[in-house]
This record gives sequence, structure tokens and C-alpha cells, in this order.
Amino acid sequence: MAEHKHGSMDISVQEATFNGFVKFTKNAVIVIIGVLILLALTGA
Repeated sequence: MAEHKHGSMDISVQEATFNGFVKFTKNAVIVIIGVLILLALTGA
């Protein structure tokens, strides 16, 4: 079995995926809040 050295794995793909997920989630929350405010203002 190979020796594992902590911190030696390339995680750039995982970091990019996580950053994309965070960006998507942030944008989705902003859109949802905007829709809720619009619904509250129009009384629908």
C-alpha cells in the first residue's frame, strides 16, 4: 500500500466544483428572495 502524504493531492477540480456550488446557491437565494418580495408587493 502506498504512503499517503497529507496535502499532496491536487484538489483544484473539487475546489472549482465547490465554488460553483456556492455561487449557484447564493444566486438562487437572491432570486428566491426577490420573487418573495415581488409577491408580497403585488399581493398575489
